[in-house]
Amino acid sequence: MIKTFADKSDYPFEWLDVTDPDKDELDEIAKKYNLHESSVNDCLQPDHLPKYEIVGTEGDVFVILRLHTSEVANQADTVRELTDKVAIFMKEERIITIHKKPWPESEKIKDEYMKSDNCKSAHHILNEIVKTGLATFDSQASHLNREIEFFETNMFLKNRKRSLLEGLYYLKRKVDVTRRILILTNEIVDKIDNEPGNTYTRDTRDLYVKLHNIYDTLFENTNHLLTIYFSLSSQRTNEIIRVLTIFSVFFMPLTFIVGIYGMNFEFMPELKMRFGYPGVMILMGVVTGCIYYWFKKREWL
Repeated sequence: MIKTFADKSDYPFEWLDVTDPDKDELDEIAKKYNLHESSVNDCLQPDHLPKYEIVGTEGDVFVILRLHTSEVANQADTVRELTDKVAIFMKEERIITIHKKPWPESEKIKDEYMKSDNCKSAHHILNEIVKTGLATFDSQASHLNREIEFFETNMFLKNRKRSLLEGLYYLKRKVDVTRRILILTNEIVDKIDNEPGNTYTRDTRDLYVKLHNIYDTLFENTNHLLTIYFSLSSQRTNEIIRVLTIFSVFFMPLTFIVGIYGMNFEFMPELKMRFGYPGVMILMGVVTGCIYYWFKKREWL
């Protein structure tokens, strides 16, 4: 589906927005507007990472921008599952945006930004598209932060669930993939901000720096959480082994005594003693008491 958001009758440029084109439609658009073949091929790749390049002899700009998808599955951990792609072809007099899924933000840019006095060129539209795309990562950062707090609370309050490690894995993958997308988007922000005297791109630059810092912090927090998880797991395992070791130390001398008097020799002097049984029981109690006193003195209990 092709929409004309701007034409040269009202603006000094035209903006075409294309949603979910098939191969034939894309080839027709490429032929009509003389789009570079390599850029069209990149546009068809669903997993292509963000990039900014100048193609052709006329200085045409080709941008691949990735937006954070609005609905994220719990076990989403790939570029395609976490983000949507927008391909942008820009000349001085024209900008073409191509995307697979519907993109409501493009309508918002058309209805709000293009009616303002700030919209004077295709470069302004490109800057607004990049800024709007970066904003999709902002709301997701808050959601990821809440997830980190949830896992942190569960670990420190010892309310461990079987799915805790699995959840931490997917949380780390989401942060890693999103952070990598933002790092690659830095080139796009640099390129649109490189013209001397630009002031309208300052908000885009500030938003990128903010998101970069947020996702760096989230990345460090998720790694820290994983380290804490394994440390707590080791600590709990050591605690269990310590308790079992203490029990075994109590029973080792008792088992030794029982083992001696369980031997079936005929000439064992204690077997005929009248108070042999209560004597052995008292001995076992004394041994247990000595071990307990020794443990308490060493502060092992």
